Amino acid sequence: MICNNCPHNCELSGGATGICHARSCRDGKVECGNYGRITSLALDPVEKKPLAHFHPGSMILSAGSYGCNMHCMWCQNDSISRGVVEADVLTPGELIDIALETKDRGNIGIAYTYNEPSVGYEYVRDCAELAAGRGLVNVMVTNGMLSPDRFRTLLEYIDAYNIDLKTGIAAQYESIGGDIGVIKDNIKSAAGYGRHVEITTLVVPGFNDVEDDFRRIVDFISSVDPSIVLHITRFFPAGTMKDTPPTALDTLYAFKEIAQDALQYVYLGNV
Repeated sequence: MICNNCPHNCELSGGATGICHARSCRDGKVECGNYGRITSLALDPVEKKPLAHFHPGSMILSAGSYGCNMHCMWCQNDSISRGVVEADVLTPGELIDIALETKDRGNIGIAYTYNEPSVGYEYVRDCAELAAGRGLVNVMVTNGMLSPDRFRTLLEYIDAYNIDLKTGIAAQYESIGGDIGVIKDNIKSAAGYGRHVEITTLVVPGFNDVEDDFRRIVDFISSVDPSIVLHITRFFPAGTMKDTPPTALDTLYAFKEIAQDALQYVYLGNV
């Protein structure tokens, strides 16, 4: 049995689980094992996603599960991205009820975040459809590694995206389990559909902190739409890179100048 949720197309049999740790084969079909299993739930400022130009000043209910289909060495959420984690179960209806109950605290909707939400595609789809019908907005914070047909299905319900664009070099993406072509195509699909899109690039020492790589990122974003917001974020020791020093501030400031030559909105994060 082939899981077609993302470009990895994991071949699953005999109860095997895909590299995302969230999808497996059961009774001859691919099952979303993390469906409704919520490991993290918090009411956050929308700017924390980060989204700078989408309902600024609002709060959003942020929900995460477990699993991820990439293996970034610097992952800050590796405790929930690297395997199955004990979790409370919330049905889509229960999650939407919580979101509605927090409207009086400034909540505008639901953000699917913390782990990689696309590995739990079915849950995101079901929640987002229900939330949209109740007047709530849907936000997806994602690495963009979802099959294009499923990504297009979600476009009907997801109002805003923050998508990681980790590198402009295909081989670098492959080294962490990413497919740059699929990710770029999904970014273009979201922008072309008229959804709000912001991009985050975490500048990681020794991985993507060189000017040539960063210029490729900027060139791509500007080719899609120069008004797309870019967040250039500082790395701090995390994951298996706890001995790596934070990104040099001079690098971040230089990258911001490069980006501002081509893009209208550029922000530095974690500085």
